[in-house]
Amino acid sequence: MKKKALLGLVTVAGLTLTLAACGGNSSKGTSSSSDSATADTGDFKLKTTNTKEAIKDGTLEIGVVSDTAFTGIFSDTFSEMNLDTTFFSPANEGLFNTDKDLKMTDGAAKIKFDEDAKTVTITMTDGVKWNDGKDVNADDLEFPYLVIGNKDYTGVRYDSSMKNIVGMEDYHDGKADTISGIKKVNDKEIQITYKEMTPSMLQNASSGVLGYAMPKHTFDGIAIKDMASSDPVRKNPVTFGPYVISKITAGESVEFTPNKYYYGGTPKLSKIVMKTVPTSSATASMKSKEFDIYQGMPSSEYTSWKDLSGYELLGQQATSYNYIGFKLGKWDSEKGVNVYDSSSKMADKSLRQAIGYAIDNEAIAQKLYNGLQTRANSLIVPAFGTKYDKDLKGYAQDVKKAKKLLDDAGYKDTDGDGYREDKNGKKLEINFAFRDGGTTAKSLAEYYIQAWKEVGLDVKLATGRLIEVNSFYDKVQNDDPSIDMYQAGWSTGYDPDQSGLYGEDAKFNFTRFVSDENTKLIKEMSSKDAFDDEKAAKIYKEWQEYANDQAFVIPTTYSFDVTPVSDRVTGYDISRDLDHNVFAEVGVTSENR
Repeated sequence: MKKKALLGLVTVAGLTLTLAACGGNSSKGTSSSSDSATADTGDFKLKTTNTKEAIKDGTLEIGVVSDTAFTGIFSDTFSEMNLDTTFFSPANEGLFNTDKDLKMTDGAAKIKFDEDAKTVTITMTDGVKWNDGKDVNADDLEFPYLVIGNKDYTGVRYDSSMKNIVGMEDYHDGKADTISGIKKVNDKEIQITYKEMTPSMLQNASSGVLGYAMPKHTFDGIAIKDMASSDPVRKNPVTFGPYVISKITAGESVEFTPNKYYYGGTPKLSKIVMKTVPTSSATASMKSKEFDIYQGMPSSEYTSWKDLSGYELLGQQATSYNYIGFKLGKWDSEKGVNVYDSSSKMADKSLRQAIGYAIDNEAIAQKLYNGLQTRANSLIVPAFGTKYDKDLKGYAQDVKKAKKLLDDAGYKDTDGDGYREDKNGKKLEINFAFRDGGTTAKSLAEYYIQAWKEVGLDVKLATGRLIEVNSFYDKVQNDDPSIDMYQAGWSTGYDPDQSGLYGEDAKFNFTRFVSDENTKLIKEMSSKDAFDDEKAAKIYKEWQEYANDQAFVIPTTYSFDVTPVSDRVTGYDISRDLDHNVFAEVGVTSENR
């Protein structure tokens, strides 16, 4: 194979980033030392320091930085994009709160677990009403289970955790009109019986225990197959959070007014406005103080906005990660399972491992994202404490190892053009799908392709360009044959159990990787042993090591969520263990920013 010694230079937002072959002839990536341009993540606060009294009739304006339009699915039952959840948040409220261990605690509803009886009892708190004045009742607690379990449900939440409810599969298959394991105790309370109790049920993560209700009365006369596109989801959702959606400008903005029936008291603002802000203009917008709160500010431009006057920065490590995934099979919609294809182009794990070792995610995190990302070593995020394997090495750049893996697996350059052929001597071209996200996304995609070229792999962008986010996920989810691998990200929520992302029956398992060992290890996460913290740590460690070896997904970076908040905002708190809805306490203390 023709050897190359490339110094990859990527220019992003005025930064020149040395990414590949950082040490000249060195084959291993170098870790980047911190400097003035790198964030000191230990300095971030979780709550605004402004303690002044909020003014009456104040308006809070929130800029959501995104180059993608929200789809406007305002329903926990049907939404699939985190962006929709963001634009729904001032009006939406879950049933439960979360403690410091990310476990469920009482909130708008009380929850009781009986491990011996294998039951969960959910009781609505008195006084909780929908924004149309009707009480949130037991029918509303049961309704999302009936929708998700129905064979005509069009969403992605019918999985193994739902099937664990007694009678759910008979209901789904049309053998029963109701779910036998869900009993209405009284007008405010339901009891759910499970085949097995799992640790995930304790997490505020909807793992068999849905953390939300659904206003049954607003869906009267609407077929389940039509609900996702119906007015109660798209135009006038009925909720019990502190605010009510009052105006929607499709894909651009949402406005909110106070919910006069809110059980938590009268909200402090007369209006909240959330608008989409293009990434390219986010810093200029912040300089002009266009919004009170900026969500999703570009970390690649951190140095240009971190010290802007009139704002303080709140931040914490996110429960999310970016990754490179490999298409290894298909989704069988009739059977509701992923089907692994051992003859797929990316089926050889040595090829996948080499792709992981070829890239320098440490340099990307430190230089491209100014220290607001860190190299990811595992598919379990650090927020999960002892379940996260901090000692797992992951895929730190090692070009020599990448080349040796490819050589040993039989991927060799047989015609001298600088690119390796496949193991049968045929041309190997890998189609890589990458989400559009402005200059940073384009530059990062170009770097990845160049890094893989350095180890002799011919990688090209699927479709020849970056793909708009909604179209990207449509292609990935529907197993578009033009995609061999892709770059994406997961917001993991509060449940470390991997069945919903990488299980055999998980629609979100976009790689379609399935093996007996993977299924066995994932099932152990839901076993009785996993209720014991020490045993759970061992179970999760074993799966992390297996996933790292199989490399069906290569985790690349973990992120820090940093939120600039205007000095005039009071009561805004990004802590995960709040005992209240954050928007119920937010106010502004002056008319102007």
